[in-house]
Amino acid sequence: MNIHPDTLKEQLNESHVSIEELADRIADIFNCPITIEDSNHSLISYSRHSSNIDEVRVATIINLKVPDKVINGLWKNGILPKLIDSDDPVVIPEMRETGLGNRVAISIRKNNEIMGFIWAHVSDSTFTNEEIELFKKASFYVKRFLLQRRKRRRKSEEGYKDFFWQLLRGDFWDNDEILLKAKQYNMNLEGNKAIVIINFSDVVTEQMEKHAYYLSETQVKVSVITRLFDDNYFIMLVRLKDNDAPKPTLIEFIQQFIMKLSGQLQLQEMYGSAGMTYSPSQEIVHSYHQAAEVLRLKNMFPEELADVTLYEDLGVYQFIERLHDFQRKNHYHNRQIEYLRRYDEDNDTCLVHSLETYLKNDNNVYRAAKQLYIHPNTMNYRLKRIREVGGIDLHNPNQKVSLYLDLITLKLD
Repeated sequence: MNIHPDTLKEQLNESHVSIEELADRIADIFNCPITIEDSNHSLISYSRHSSNIDEVRVATIINLKVPDKVINGLWKNGILPKLIDSDDPVVIPEMRETGLGNRVAISIRKNNEIMGFIWAHVSDSTFTNEEIELFKKASFYVKRFLLQRRKRRRKSEEGYKDFFWQLLRGDFWDNDEILLKAKQYNMNLEGNKAIVIINFSDVVTEQMEKHAYYLSETQVKVSVITRLFDDNYFIMLVRLKDNDAPKPTLIEFIQQFIMKLSGQLQLQEMYGSAGMTYSPSQEIVHSYHQAAEVLRLKNMFPEELADVTLYEDLGVYQFIERLHDFQRKNHYHNRQIEYLRRYDEDNDTCLVHSLETYLKNDNNVYRAAKQLYIHPNTMNYRLKRIREVGGIDLHNPNQKVSLYLDLITLKLD
């Protein structure tokens, strides 16, 4: 094929050409069927084709979306990560197990956000180096259409982001005002919503941003209304389906998001959190502060809160700092714990730690013994010494709750 870039420009640069006609023109240039998809692999347009096409193209056109088994196969074969990371076309060999024939594809992005993909169905051949370069140039014209398409949904990118920040800060308290603003940006704020925050321990790179934005577009458990990066935090406003229970849905969403992202990029430490769900949009600010509070407390109590993701699961940790401040203000100290500490120092024992482990395990001797790597009989002996040395009644629920809280607040000293 010998097409001059100027000829390509003449055929694709006409402002009145529709996205459907653009797919046909690209197909004519490269003499192969073309599919244009959005970032969620939903079909935007496709070119005319002959009868010699594979089953994936047929299924995509019928269902208006790429089949899940194909997307999963592209992930497993490392093809989608390449597409997300690269600005250049990616050659994709046949995947017989999913029915996908030979393809050449390129991602279309603005900055680090994936807007969509172009797929060339090259059958038994592939592109030459010259065609690869021309295909990349052709993608610029598709990008123009996708930008116009997104502009209709987001009239101003900065204004869109500013509006999200205003929701996070709680700048609006009038629901009608919020809905009017949301309408300007084509943002659907109906239903139960929550803020989810993913905390990256690593410095956030362009590659990490690309993958995070892509994953947020392709979630099925929840609908990601909008999102942004704030330093090492990826903040998402998500909407839950009407019949979904908030707690398991949010936990599963966060776990899957972290698993996929860390698996793709080999990231070592990522933490997720979510605030409570609210229907009124002016209460999004509460969910944001709650999600941020979970991450802050997880940083303070990494071991104790290792498995906590949701604000509602923080339990006593929600107010532990206020309790600690109250105790300091009133010069309070727990004499029973002091007796145990002094005994541990004098006798090289670990009664305080054993008591804390026992209380954490809901007064279960066997679980506490297992966690401490000791025999249950040894645990029972320690509990006997704890009762004697500390003057503690382990059958008194009031004493046990007080001891548990005081053992936590001591870590804040």
